[in-house]
Amino acid sequence: MNQTSSPVRKLVRCAVVAALYVALCMVLAPFSYGAIQVRVAEALCLLPVFGPEYIVAVTLGCLLANALGSTLIDVIFGTLATLLACLCTYALRNVRVKGLAIPAALPPILWNAVIVGPEIAIFFSDVPATFGLIVFNAATVALGEVISCGILGVALVKLIESNPALRRLFTEGTHRAVAR
Repeated sequence: MNQTSSPVRKLVRCAVVAALYVALCMVLAPFSYGAIQVRVAEALCLLPVFGPEYIVAVTLGCLLANALGSTLIDVIFGTLATLLACLCTYALRNVRVKGLAIPAALPPILWNAVIVGPEIAIFFSDVPATFGLIVFNAATVALGEVISCGILGVALVKLIESNPALRRLFTEGTHRAVAR
């Protein structure tokens, strides 16, 4: 039996992932916030593929990063987008395209485009929010999410799944088989 219990390991993993999300946003702040953004920390939105505890971890990280680097509006809407994305990513955890977790990357792309894109256009634009501006912001947010989740996040999942030590680190105590 392990010296550290499974719930403690999960709690520690959640804390580390939330802290990593915040740290990535703060260190890469010019890219993490604004109308045109590539929030590298969003790659962590694919971690729910490895267990439901990562839904809490990534959502908490997003909430803290938005509280530290953005506004109350973004704390509410940005965190909601991340929560919905992580829930849907978890639902798609076992779906693969040619061995890659591409379907799991779609929820963060779509939820952030649908929620954060209009949020930026409505609350943070210097000009009145028009349908065209909302669509433009949704598209730029989606493009940033394609980079962070569709490329970096999918690569992160592949790296974890293909490395036995990493796979054990991210899944120990989750009591589920990780797709290969």
